[in-house]
Amino acid sequence: MADQADLLLDGRLVLLVDDDPTVLEVCRAYLESAGFRVREAADAFVALDRIAADRPDLVVLDRMLPGIDGIEVCRRIRASSQVPVIMLTALGSEDDRIAGLEAGVDDYLAKPFSPRELTLRVQTVLRRALAVEAAGLAPAGSEAAVVVRGPLRIDTAAHTVDLDGRRLALTQREFELLAFLARRPGTVFSREDLLSGVWGWSHGDLSTVTVHVRRLREKIEADAAHPRMLVTVWGYGYRFDDPASTASAPAGADGSDAGT
Repeated sequence: MADQADLLLDGRLVLLVDDDPTVLEVCRAYLESAGFRVREAADAFVALDRIAADRPDLVVLDRMLPGIDGIEVCRRIRASSQVPVIMLTALGSEDDRIAGLEAGVDDYLAKPFSPRELTLRVQTVLRRALAVEAAGLAPAGSEAAVVVRGPLRIDTAAHTVDLDGRRLALTQREFELLAFLARRPGTVFSREDLLSGVWGWSHGDLSTVTVHVRRLREKIEADAAHPRMLVTVWGYGYRFDDPASTASAPAGADGSDAGT
């Protein structure tokens, strides 16, 4: 199975966006040796043009770019595309990482980094994206293709979410997180559980989960500060409550992320 997954990655197009020619040269060499096709861009506007024209399978995006920075580039990408984005950053603060996650970054790597580690991250993120795509296109198996929870209708085959008949614009990861939780109403998951079950990571920054939960609440809840569906269970994690069900265990009074 692993060999088959690697064959699926062979020839995938990666766009490298960095204004440092040495970084571009070294990363390109490693990625091409792993079987990827590579395009390069040294500034944000060229990158956006190439994303529109070349439709890469993944973007490696530097945080600090001339003109507009990587955060704004990612926001513009997310306005029209769900292509996976790995951000390279020399800024290590939590606020900086959260800003990237809120913009729609799928993973990030701190500078200085190993080109080999970047290659492994690219492979991991792409495998995950392809697995989600395959699951969405495959015939429904033991799990229903359509999940209905109160006003929410989640279609995993069409990869759509409707709230009271209104189509929601979710990122790929937001969709995966919502579908994962909505399939298991009433079950509490820690952030570690969700990082593993949704992201497929055995370890990582737990603020990734926190940020995505907050963004999901802003899109599916009538009042994101007092969520009724995606609730916090104090000191442990999160639970999805089916609005159509009257059974509900105690949760955080204001639905905030404290203690999780």
